[in-house]
Formats: sequence, C-alpha cells, structure tokens
Amino acid sequence: MHEEIFLPATYASGVPYDTFRKLRAHSPVVRVPEPAVGPWPAGPGYWAVFRHADVKHVLRSPDLFSSNLGATQIRDPDTPEDLAFVRAMMLNQDPPGHSRLRRIVAAAFTPRAVRALEETISTRARTLIASALNEETDFVELAADLPVWTLAHIMGVPDSDRRLLYDWASRVIGYQDDEYAGASSDPASMTPMAREAMQHRPTTPTHPDGRPINPRSHAALADMFAYAHALAAEKRLRPSGDIMSRMLDGGLTTQEFENMFFLFAVAGNETLRNGIPGGLLTLLDHPSELARLRADPSLLPSAIEEMLRYWPPVMDFRRTATQTTPLGDQEIRPGDKVVVYHASANRDETVFPDPDRFDITRTPNDHVSFGFGPHFCLGAHLARTQMRAVFRELLPHRVTRTGPPVRLASNFQNGLKHLPVRLTPTP
Repeated sequence: MHEEIFLPATYASGVPYDTFRKLRAHSPVVRVPEPAVGPWPAGPGYWAVFRHADVKHVLRSPDLFSSNLGATQIRDPDTPEDLAFVRAMMLNQDPPGHSRLRRIVAAAFTPRAVRALEETISTRARTLIASALNEETDFVELAADLPVWTLAHIMGVPDSDRRLLYDWASRVIGYQDDEYAGASSDPASMTPMAREAMQHRPTTPTHPDGRPINPRSHAALADMFAYAHALAAEKRLRPSGDIMSRMLDGGLTTQEFENMFFLFAVAGNETLRNGIPGGLLTLLDHPSELARLRADPSLLPSAIEEMLRYWPPVMDFRRTATQTTPLGDQEIRPGDKVVVYHASANRDETVFPDPDRFDITRTPNDHVSFGFGPHFCLGAHLARTQMRAVFRELLPHRVTRTGPPVRLASNFQNGLKHLPVRLTPTP
C-alpha cells in the first residue's frame, strides 16, 4: 500500500500531487514499503510525512530525528562501512558536528560573497541564452551549464574539467534512470590530473556477488575522490580564496574532506540543473503568469520563490528517529526511518491558499524547497541569484516548446532529462 510514493517510475510521469493531497487529509504520516526496484534490493520501509507543519517539526528537531544515524537518503547504505563513510558528510551530520563543518565553508555563501559573483553570473547567463537564440535547443542541457560553471568557479576547478562535476552528479542522482546516469566527459580536453583520476572510475557497477554498487559509496565514486585529492595537492601549492582552500585550512579529516567535496560537486549543481528547467516548464504551462512576469519584470524575485514552491528540485529527505515520539497520528520508534516530503508540504492547503495555482505574486510563500532548521540550504542565496540571472535573460525572448518534456525517473530529484525549446528574439 502506498508503494507508488516510493517507486521511481511514478515520478517519470509527474509528482503524485493528488495522492499527496489525499494523504495530507486522511493519513498525514503513513507507512510506505520499499519494494525491490530492478537490481536494487527491497528495504525495510519508512514513515512518510506530508503536512507542512509536521515536515518542519522533523527538520527542526535533530534531537528526535537524526540526519546522522542512517544518513539522509531513503535507500540505506549497502554496508556498515558505507554508512560510516557518508556519515562524515555535512548533510548527514547533526549539531554540533554539522555546525562545525558548516562554519568552515559558510563565508563563501554569505549575501556579501554572492553579491561579488553576481555580475560574473549574469554575464555567463547572458552568454548562454544568446548562444541558443534562433535555434532549437534542449533547455535542460543549456541551463545545466550555469550551475556547473558557477560551482567550478567557486571550487577552483579548472574550466576544462568542469564537465566532471556534471557527470558525477548524473551518476549519483540518476542511478534510477540509465539515460541520466550516462557519462559525457571527454578526457582529451581535460587536465592531466583529471585524466589520471578518470582511470579510477569503476568499470563495473556491481559487487562480485552481482549486487549493484550504491552510487553514493566510496567505491562507486573512486574517480571523484582521486580528483579531489589531486586538486587539493594543487591548491596546497597555490592556495587561493576558493572553497577548496577553505576546506584544506579547516582542519577536516580525510573522510570529511572527501565528503565535503562530494556534497559541493553533486548538490551544488544538481538542484539548479533541475530547478531552472522546471521553473521554465512551469511558466510555459502557465502562459498568463509568464505574460504577467514579462509585463512587470520587477516581479521576478517573487516569481522565483513560486517556481521553487511549485517545482521543488528536491522532493524528500530522510531522517532516523532517535527515540519514541509522536508524529501526526503515529508513534515513531527509535531507529525508524522517517522521510519528509517537501513536494507535499509545498502544496499544503493550510499554508498555501489554492495551493495548485501557480501565482508569481504569492506572498507569504513559506515553501520548504531549501529545507528548514539547521540544515537550511547553505547555497540558497547563490541558487536564487543564478535563477534570477537566467530568467532575466530569458524574459525578453519568445520561448516555444518544440517537443514534449521528458522527466527523470527518480524518487528524490524532481528532474527533467529533456526540454526541447526554440528561443526567438522578440522584435
């Protein structure tokens, strides 16, 4: 019962908002099974949380619902060793460990630091949109360049190697969708350290016994960690003010360093890679709101917030209960897996009047697309800056769909694989 909420194939045809609506009304905290999916084995099941207030309660209460005990993905790590490794990631830490790791890199994401990048980001967005005018383009691929380019700039990754960030994110996020998980990097165009690191890429995605290797495990990402250490060696020789240099100066253990690189390389670009195309598709599906925004571009900041509410790039996150505690109408026991559904919370009728209506002037807009509590997204300000830059450049042009959008099969990322469009300058 309710297994469709878990199954990645469900999301290939759209987020099940109607199911979420019914569950918010009648079963706001419900048990969901984890059946086997292809080669991936079945899991123990979890408690799914759908109401806005309950989602916020879980996210703000790390003493009751831990990010560290079982990490933050629905799927359990394959082995105790895999769990021990990913628990070193900032995303999978509870205070005070999470707070210590966050402080090391937080200065790079303050409003002041992001303002210093705004013109550079705007110029890049302008170049991207101009490059696609008067021709058909896959907007998913076009839009992906900006977050990857921005991340490479912040991390100090050489421009010729930035496509690796795209590929690593695809492998981690898209493992439930074979097309999405494919590699696209051209080693010939990369630095020697990148070509050397790529030699460590696993040649087989399975364990010796035939079980698939968890794409978030150390073994599955050996090439990424080899690159991280090679880049670190370069930064030690030539330190700068980028994120990598801050990480090296922050007293991180080897596991913490590898996981911090992992977090920025994947989460730092994947959310916008889906959020920007999702925002455009939402506008195209609501032409009156697109016309309204074009008529008054000063509405762009509130439009961005509504795009994030309506199309949350990340649909859910997992916690693990630390003790017996009530949640909704259920009693949660220690060790239970608890998954909060941001996508459902963002359509909660008690918080958002007429929640299925896309309204670019909606205020207040208390969406949880960037999370809540101690794990509120460190890069939220940077993400908003990039979204504004892209849509500011798009608004003067006519955008016409030239084919149907193709969704990602994922129970985590609210993603698109393809969005074919034609961009035409308006007279």
